[in-house]
Amino acid sequence: MRVHLATDHAGMELSAHLLAHLTAAGHDVVDHGPTAYDPEDDYPSFCIHAAQAVVADQAAGTEALGIVLGGSGNGEQIAANKVPGVRAALAWNLDTARLARQHNDANVVAVGGRQHSVEEATALIEAFLAEPFSGAERHSRRIAQIARFEETGTLA
Repeated sequence: MRVHLATDHAGMELSAHLLAHLTAAGHDVVDHGPTAYDPEDDYPSFCIHAAQAVVADQAAGTEALGIVLGGSGNGEQIAANKVPGVRAALAWNLDTARLARQHNDANVVAVGGRQHSVEEATALIEAFLAEPFSGAERHSRRIAQIARFEETGTLA
């Protein structure tokens, strides 16, 4: 699976760990930055580029998911969710990581690098990447309603 990874300064250590860990696990990891520590960096561009790449890969038929990291993961999730076609979820425990995929077919996960140890964050991301979408009709119906609103600005 291709995994698009982005962070800000608060997630640099976790990002470096994940790049090595996920590559060793056989994933094709694309690092969208930043490439150097800057405590004044602006995460939106990194996260939006990663989110756009996930949507583009999925549209081309490539199995792809995204990971956005920050201090809390909140801003990074918000930025990623501005990209049409992205369903980014903030994961803070194993259940939220799994349910994001299982129920919401989330294609980007946000994790707070200052909220978890490297080991905990790695477990959240592994759970997210491993969990398939259930395909249950009720979940598909709800996701379609969100997509319709994203495209048309109207609710059914």
